[in-house]
Amino acid sequence: MKITSVEPFILHVPLNRSSISDSSHTITHWGVVGVKLTGDDGTQGFGFTGTHAHLASDRLITSCIRDCYAELLVGEDALDTTRLWLKLARYPALQWVGRAGITQLALAAVDIALWDLRAKKADVPLWKLLGGATSPRLEAYNTDIGWLSIPVDQLVDGSLRAVEVDGYRRLKLKVGSDDIMTDLDRIAKVREAVGPAVTIAVDGNGKWDLPTCQRFCARAADLDLFWFEEPLWYDDIAGHAALARSTPIPIALGEQLYSADAFNAFLDAGAVHYVQPDVTRLGGISEYITVAEAAHARRLPVVPHVGDMGQVHVHLAVWHPATTMLEYIPWIMDCFVEPIAVEAGAYLRPQMPGAGATLTEDAIARFARPL
Repeated sequence: MKITSVEPFILHVPLNRSSISDSSHTITHWGVVGVKLTGDDGTQGFGFTGTHAHLASDRLITSCIRDCYAELLVGEDALDTTRLWLKLARYPALQWVGRAGITQLALAAVDIALWDLRAKKADVPLWKLLGGATSPRLEAYNTDIGWLSIPVDQLVDGSLRAVEVDGYRRLKLKVGSDDIMTDLDRIAKVREAVGPAVTIAVDGNGKWDLPTCQRFCARAADLDLFWFEEPLWYDDIAGHAALARSTPIPIALGEQLYSADAFNAFLDAGAVHYVQPDVTRLGGISEYITVAEAAHARRLPVVPHVGDMGQVHVHLAVWHPATTMLEYIPWIMDCFVEPIAVEAGAYLRPQMPGAGATLTEDAIARFARPL
């Protein structure tokens, strides 16, 4: 199946509330920035990365796809996913200016589209193409109830509703306030409301320094935290390793890492316990598999970060034996032909051929922004 066209796109999708904030960001829309690849038999593959819907930087991604990657793709066999990933990722001129950031986000979109084409050509969902389901149940943990911008009374109400009505047994709350006591109070109120059987993870989005994280962990000892995600600056390997040695709370990270080499550095330092690769930042599915296998070889759990809001990661999570849970954030689900679905706190397995990345025509019409 030869690739005949490469068509980038930008969608800015409004959130399910006016805005959300974590310790480092406030946004009102989620960016779905990517590419549609068409084969000579008419098959279309979609791939995308997730952004904060900043149009100028989104255009840098689509420009990289259109002006750099397209000429390397047209005429190639779309089913040669590994070879094409290496061709783009190791292209000398792009290596010189890339290996992270814009070029890697663009590569992620292309690689996902190639896998989407491959699974559609085989007429199976991606998780079956990769080898089939390895766990009978994929648990969902709900992040959308836990934003730092949500007042504490609404935080408690939303957590209770997620548990008692929607069936979630896992929640994640954002932390990173200027005063750690503010966050400890919020967590304690949720813990009191939902009880001891519900797991509560926390996520700092890289805000605090090491002493602040150590103080927080010491004071959070009685709250039974499942993990502390991105406690420190994203690239601080030594700091994460020191924190991991000083607290029994497991460390989770990975959404801001761009390569298997970056993950290996954290793994080798003993700086991470829950490994969180993200196809939208990591250069796509191909490099994600490398990271997941490296974590699995060390007998560490893999819990993807859903920059793709779960559309692609649900396939990888269903398939990979190191994964038993996946984050749930529903902002863009209605944009897809087969949206993610959670029932009683667990993901349903996708059934349509492909990687779950196919956009609806309605979403493109409503949310597309000019390139």
